[in-house]
Amino acid sequence: MTRRRMVLSGFGVAAALALALAGCATPAGTGGTGGATTEPAPAPDASAPVAVEVDAAWLDDGRSIGIVTQGSSSCIPMAEEPTFADGVLTVTLVEPENTACTRDLVPRVSLVGVPEGVDPAEDLDIVVTGEGYQGEVELDGVAGLAGPGGETQYAPSAGWTDTDGQFVVLTWGSSSCPPVFQEVVATGPAEVTATVEEPPADQVCTMDMAPRAAVLVVDGLEADDGVELVITGSPEFADARTPILGSN
Repeated sequence: MTRRRMVLSGFGVAAALALALAGCATPAGTGGTGGATTEPAPAPDASAPVAVEVDAAWLDDGRSIGIVTQGSSSCIPMAEEPTFADGVLTVTLVEPENTACTRDLVPRVSLVGVPEGVDPAEDLDIVVTGEGYQGEVELDGVAGLAGPGGETQYAPSAGWTDTDGQFVVLTWGSSSCPPVFQEVVATGPAEVTATVEEPPADQVCTMDMAPRAAVLVVDGLEADDGVELVITGSPEFADARTPILGSN
């Protein structure tokens, strides 16, 4: 491509400079001859929620959903009672108060009970709101789940999110001694083994029965669905097996 160059005489340079200065001297918004009125850009709405990415997974035979957000690993938000209307599940997350939070940024899970009217076999639109943020996710339906209502069996369960290789695992037991997963590997074309760290012998645990959820990631699976999770490494689970609901 040939570029054209223009060479100005000394007089031409001076004239061009004078015209430029004259243009700059025109006050904005005066609408001089042939000039355009300059309007200030509107200020951003500071009250508008920030859009964030969220994930979701079916758990406990469709009785619960795990909502995955990014934030401090030590300050997991709690979900208020969800609402379901016009095919949309709305979940409000509340940050814990008076808690010192670590400054890491990791995926963490907030558990939500599935309200009546939700059919786990159908795709579900979920809107998640929190303090100054909002996110949306579509959770693919899974056929054959029990869905809302009925009693939990207090057995481990797991479900895939939309993020490749990521799933949520739900276990039941002492709220003060959740399992610590130290290794997650594909041990077959459709099998994932998650090894739990053996708890210290002198660890004191509360005697309650609470839900404990964690986000895990696995690489190297060959199957997209029909994957089974094996939890091992601790007498609490004794090589428990559960399907990972949904597709990877």
